[in-house]
Amino acid sequence: MKFKIKKNDVINVLSNVQGLTGRKSNLAITANILISTTDYGITITVTDLETGFEGLYPAKIKSNGTIVINSRKFYEIVKEFPSNEIEVTEIENHWVKIGNKKVTYNIVGMNPDDFPERPYIEDVDFFSIESMVFKKMIDKMLIITGASDEKRAHITGIYFEIIKKDNKNIVRMVSTDGNRLSKIDCVYTKDFKLPQSKSIIIPKKGMNEAVKFLEAEGTVNIGFKNNNFIIKKDTEKIIIRLLEGDFPEYSDITKRGASHAIYLDRELFLMMLKRMSILSSEDYKGVIFNFTDDKLFITTTNPDIGESKEDMDINFKGDPIEVAFNPRYFFETLSVIDSEKVIINIIDDEKPCLIEGANEDTFLSVIMPMRI
Repeated sequence: MKFKIKKNDVINVLSNVQGLTGRKSNLAITANILISTTDYGITITVTDLETGFEGLYPAKIKSNGTIVINSRKFYEIVKEFPSNEIEVTEIENHWVKIGNKKVTYNIVGMNPDDFPERPYIEDVDFFSIESMVFKKMIDKMLIITGASDEKRAHITGIYFEIIKKDNKNIVRMVSTDGNRLSKIDCVYTKDFKLPQSKSIIIPKKGMNEAVKFLEAEGTVNIGFKNNNFIIKKDTEKIIIRLLEGDFPEYSDITKRGASHAIYLDRELFLMMLKRMSILSSEDYKGVIFNFTDDKLFITTTNPDIGESKEDMDINFKGDPIEVAFNPRYFFETLSVIDSEKVIINIIDDEKPCLIEGANEDTFLSVIMPMRI
């Protein structure tokens, strides 16, 4: 095979797939990319055996064929190449020549026949969603991660469900690690064709890679079939193998109940928490929240370092509440809320605290109190 590509046409995709090809695997070939010629250019295919990607990119085809080449090295060659046009030629025994008249690399490739087979999926019932809306939904889910050795599907995955309620079609995602939970909705207020009610669990690892391909403008198509979740753009497609397992019932802990709704300036609250967490450590993670008449006191005590205390004026009436939280959970939640004001819903020192943006009724975060 032989073709010419322009650096600017492929550099972004080669960068984006490094997370997939850089993942440890029992198959060495998954550290490579598969490049095939077509009538319209070249296709680039990668997989880590759980998440697969395929995209079509412009190229001048001189002869047809398929190669498998190390993803990291090919990306670095293209990234540092001194000119925009790069010629790629397959020579004998799977070796690949990359370059032009002045710069040449000869790279050992692998046998394309050994590349893992891609799922064959047809007749997917796709539906569209704004690319940036979908990206923000995923970002709000990925702030919650489980331990590296975690195996439970509801911890390592994002719960995805389609709900039809009150003449509205809702696409919902839920993420949890057992200590907190986040829920985000995309509401289709107009009559919109969605698949029948469906709930699946999508690996967070796969969604973390998929979000790299979502752009600020336009729409993407999403669907699911044969135990796979598919994200499709005009010339790119991502297929993620679903997780098997059950997601816990979460509706009860997302209810506000008879809680105190406290409005806070998001940035001021965030900076206050950052200051109060300076003295926290791996052994002493918690900070104490004291809600009393029109005041919020936050204190940190670390026997190995010292203690700190700060207060903020709030609108709070009723019996005082003293409760401990992990401040990192608040940092991460506040970082994905766009509203200038946030609402803290709190009942007592045992029930979860609910956080939402004052102007974001589609996103809700739930943080469980700590026991100290």
